[in-house]
Amino acid sequence: MNTQNSNNMKIYFKIAAICFAVTMIFSCGNADDDVRYGVNTGTDGELGMGKPVDNCLNLGDSELVLSIQDQFTTLPGKVSIFFKVSDIIGNPVSGLQANQFTIYEQGRNDDCFKTISTSESFARISPNSQIFNNNTILVLDLSNSVLSSSLDELKSASISFINNVMPASDSESFKMAIYWFDGEDKLHSLNDLTHVKQNLITAIQGIDKDISNDPSTDLYGAVIKATDIATTLLNKSTTDDRIGAASVVVFTDGTDQASRYTESVALQKVKDANKNISFFSIGLGAEIDPDILSKIGKTYSVFASNKAELENNFKEISRRVSELANSFYLFEYCSPKRDGSGESNLAIQVKKDGKQGAVQTKFNAKGFTGGCK
Repeated sequence: MNTQNSNNMKIYFKIAAICFAVTMIFSCGNADDDVRYGVNTGTDGELGMGKPVDNCLNLGDSELVLSIQDQFTTLPGKVSIFFKVSDIIGNPVSGLQANQFTIYEQGRNDDCFKTISTSESFARISPNSQIFNNNTILVLDLSNSVLSSSLDELKSASISFINNVMPASDSESFKMAIYWFDGEDKLHSLNDLTHVKQNLITAIQGIDKDISNDPSTDLYGAVIKATDIATTLLNKSTTDDRIGAASVVVFTDGTDQASRYTESVALQKVKDANKNISFFSIGLGAEIDPDILSKIGKTYSVFASNKAELENNFKEISRRVSELANSFYLFEYCSPKRDGSGESNLAIQVKKDGKQGAVQTKFNAKGFTGGCK
């Protein structure tokens, strides 16, 4: 089979796999299920700073995607790669261990890549909290319809969300802020960004029915403002020695009623956002527009027809947010390349549950010596 036909077959099988997965998502369960989930694909397929692996390795079709976020070298000879892992339809892959990775290097004297021993290279997955900041922005619709009919359920679901997303022990690397909106041209702060979980819970518990003075719903304005906040937080948390990611989670029980901002402007804001900002949406009731909310929650969206299902909605989204945060990895190893060897190609392959994926990049061994551990 020639290369062109091989590539066409790979594309065909990937499309078929995506179609099958999406079909399974929407067909499972019975027709009376209240909760409807939507995996929104197309946002996690990029390789970041990496590129497809050279064909000489003959690794086969990729069913896992490694997207390189950053990479750097540290003397005397350590190579560090920070990346996230997802499957081909965008679901994050968390919980990977160092022994699930294979490292390949190709120097200037190599026709193809050579496998590097995991044990001899001291390969390891380091805690990504060393260089990783993750910020979650929870945006709650507190318009009159919510306050009058489902406030208790929303408070309970929000507390469950906080408990599931925030680490058991407070960590400066994982922070959350809570905002709310009604009909005003303002995204109200309920609790500023914090790593203290109890502060967030206390803020939710303090919500009462008199919190809002405008019964309308400025959904599009809230989405625009929340995206701006997430962008600012991401820029602040991404510095020379740290990497950042952010998640925006929007809950509403209806559509935009204030009409201050247009649908197109709000959706374009989400579409154009930094690739390290993920968007989730939670819809409740018969008045929502699932199509619009799916575009707002372009990473993942979930809808329920009644408030009894609200906590399950929030738990599903919290699981997704947590998995996404834990699908970022800092992989480090000691390269056998030494000073004077110039630039080398590097490929990282990961295997999990019979699936594999790989990404290729390069590094310069300038100054590399022995003694790396």
